[in-house]
Amino acid sequence: MNRDYAERPVIGISSCLLGQKVRYDGTAKRDRWIVEQLGRFVDYQPICPEMAIGLGAPRPPIRLVASATQPRVVGVEDPSIDVTDRLEGFALETAAQLGAISGYVFMSKSPSCGMERVKLYNAGGHAEKKGVGAYARVIMHSLPNLPCEEEGRLNDPMLRENFVNRVFAYRRWQTLRATDLTAKALIDFHARHKYMVMAHSQAAYQRLGRLLSNLKGVDLSRVADAYEAEFMAALKRRIGRKRHVNALQHIQGYLKDRIDGGDKAELAQSIEAYRREEVPLVVPMKLLHHYFRRHPDDYIDQQWYLDPYPESLGLRNAI
Repeated sequence: MNRDYAERPVIGISSCLLGQKVRYDGTAKRDRWIVEQLGRFVDYQPICPEMAIGLGAPRPPIRLVASATQPRVVGVEDPSIDVTDRLEGFALETAAQLGAISGYVFMSKSPSCGMERVKLYNAGGHAEKKGVGAYARVIMHSLPNLPCEEEGRLNDPMLRENFVNRVFAYRRWQTLRATDLTAKALIDFHARHKYMVMAHSQAAYQRLGRLLSNLKGVDLSRVADAYEAEFMAALKRRIGRKRHVNALQHIQGYLKDRIDGGDKAELAQSIEAYRREEVPLVVPMKLLHHYFRRHPDDYIDQQWYLDPYPESLGLRNAI
């Protein structure tokens, strides 16, 4: 079950997270995990929308202010400065050029790049954490299937694993769409992601199966568009231990006639220990890899659920 990760995903990212001194106060906010860990397996496309529209660094701070329609991005010290339209226009131009990226990491709390819970100020100067950065909002609306996350949320092990899983899955999907699309290719993709999708949502797996149930004479491009939206929406759902256990037990069934009673008991106990939150997911996964190396199965060998991204990222050690 060794995978080839030579085709590195490209991730759009707020420039300050890579150490570029582009923040309003002329500083950076370099994220060590993003640069030193994830950066071993992906390439980054840094973007600072505020610098791109000519605000410079350092620069007067800006903030989100509520309005009758969309929130506006205005100067803190001089509210007559309104850069909303420039940020949104740059976002539209950028989104049209980002077709090759497989994910995006935004800077949290930013009035331009924050994904959620950005301070939104009312007319009285009071703020609630309920805004979305003007640039990030347009990017996410324009590219609804693109895996997006904030750097702060990536400190949560479950959100981190979910994001990286989506990035690598989306890269595989993009590779498929870049080829001459065939019904066989779609069905093969679906089959190889069976247990991954099932772990996120069995209902979504069934809906995806129905999309591919009769491909004779249909517009494959339209089917693929619908599949992509459903597939990426399913992967965005968090997986609880119960769903992982269900997937692990299904895969365990492929070993029932290949390993002896002692090995079966060991594997079952490992899955049960994971269910009881006594061990992380990596423990039963390691045992499954061990037994399938000794007793290979062509179908299981193709399942991306077992090796969705480079193992050395260690993401399943913490969930």
